[in-house]
Amino acid sequence: MTQTLSSETLKRAAQDFPVTALPVIEQFVLFVGEEVWSARIAEIIGRAAASNRCGAVFKQRHALELAIERMRGRAPDGTRAAERATPTVAEQRLGAILAELVGTTGTLSPVGLERLRAHLAAALSGEGRLVDLLHLFRTAALHRERGFDVFHAGLEEAAPYDLVLRREDAEVECICHTVSAEAGRDIHRLAWASFCDRIEAQMKPWIEARPGRYLLKITFARGLRDQDAAQLDALQARVLAMLDSGARLDQDEAAVFRIEPLVLGGNNAAIDGLMTRLRQEFGPEAHLSLSACADGVWAMAARAGKRNAVAETVRGALDGLAPARVSGTRPAILALFIEDMDRPEWRMLMDSLELEGAARQYMTSDAAAHVVAVTCYSRMEMFGLSGPDAAAEGELRFRNQAHPAAKISALAPAIQSSL
Repeated sequence: MTQTLSSETLKRAAQDFPVTALPVIEQFVLFVGEEVWSARIAEIIGRAAASNRCGAVFKQRHALELAIERMRGRAPDGTRAAERATPTVAEQRLGAILAELVGTTGTLSPVGLERLRAHLAAALSGEGRLVDLLHLFRTAALHRERGFDVFHAGLEEAAPYDLVLRREDAEVECICHTVSAEAGRDIHRLAWASFCDRIEAQMKPWIEARPGRYLLKITFARGLRDQDAAQLDALQARVLAMLDSGARLDQDEAAVFRIEPLVLGGNNAAIDGLMTRLRQEFGPEAHLSLSACADGVWAMAARAGKRNAVAETVRGALDGLAPARVSGTRPAILALFIEDMDRPEWRMLMDSLELEGAARQYMTSDAAAHVVAVTCYSRMEMFGLSGPDAAAEGELRFRNQAHPAAKISALAPAIQSSL
């Protein structure tokens, strides 16, 4: 049985095997505690297997934890899996972030180690997510590669900011914060997944009686929210009543439902690629579902009553960060990790320049007086995606030209605008 290790023991262990004695992945699990890690993986796998689409959403939210377990060579039941192929680019990037975390344990004081362990415990319990904590270490590694000395002021001194970055004679403090895109959506993904699970459970007998291909178009005029069981019950009842009565339209101030034949351009006879064609038809903000059986196909496409407001959510997060977490004694970088984003939505945000607009509007406000730059990135950049769906240099950077430190050349790698 794994014993709980003291902070001094953990510090000595990290110093004894920073890279050579154990793989980085195993060093990380040792620091967390084998029992804690195994219990968390079992919880994630159990919750992911409990339902169809809700389980898929949960797996996506905890993709990092599951990826680490795969990198350890573990099968879902905890046994050793067969020898794996060469790590993917995403696994290599994840390994580098974990190496940054493990290496940092060898530099922290006992107090800093205890704070890190507390952060890990929160990230690996309840609704916590490891990806939010790894944002801190990915940011530290990124700036170390750019030639900065990195000091973990949040861990060592309980400072409101996370990092102090030093290069030549210049210093800047860095605040790492995660913004969930869900806060800017009127339709929440877990609620949509739950709605789909409920409706599709009723579809097979309905399609057996009426073979064919059907599309349920939905407008949620009042949105669709997580943890609102009463709303889901009411919406489900309306759809089931439509199916029982044969009605093709049901609308009120909360939602509009319309059942139509499923007809799309291209080779409509093929199931393969049907989801792609639905995405092309309804756009990146639509919520889609597709299920098929021997007697037909049931698809659903939902839109909110208003467009997504992710950039506005980012702006709101920026407004609250500086007063709470910027010291005012040195220039500050607000480093945002935009979570719960799919590739098409992230690319649309970049192409539309909405994030740039939100950041630059923020930097004209009094709240940004001590902020020299705002940076943003998503999982696409965290895991090394290249091409038009990811920002160059691993992040979007927006410099505050009005700040006196904006012209300090030593800070340029961290603050110079990327657009």
